[in-house]
Amino acid sequence: MKWYHYVACFFAGLFLANFVPHYIHGVSGDSFPSPFANPPGRGLSSPLVNVLWGLGNLVVGFILARVGRLSKANIYGLIVFFAGIAAISIQLSFAFAGKMH
Repeated sequence: MKWYHYVACFFAGLFLANFVPHYIHGVSGDSFPSPFANPPGRGLSSPLVNVLWGLGNLVVGFILARVGRLSKANIYGLIVFFAGIAAISIQLSFAFAGKMH
């Protein structure tokens, strides 16, 4: 694999992990911070905006996984993919701490 396949795998992990909180809050009918809120990332967006933002993340993550040739046969690609998931998950845990209370 070329270097850019690993970059795609990393960002696939980021986008796919970011899909989860937005989609879950959206389909649950809860407002949740998104880049479209006022102020961006701090204010709350409607459930519909979060569902759409989550689905957008899912589509981009899927495309990046395909570009990165992500498969169980490529252990290094999987490691980079899961590193992307871990990176965004840790960052989001700090960013969203206390936002819903």
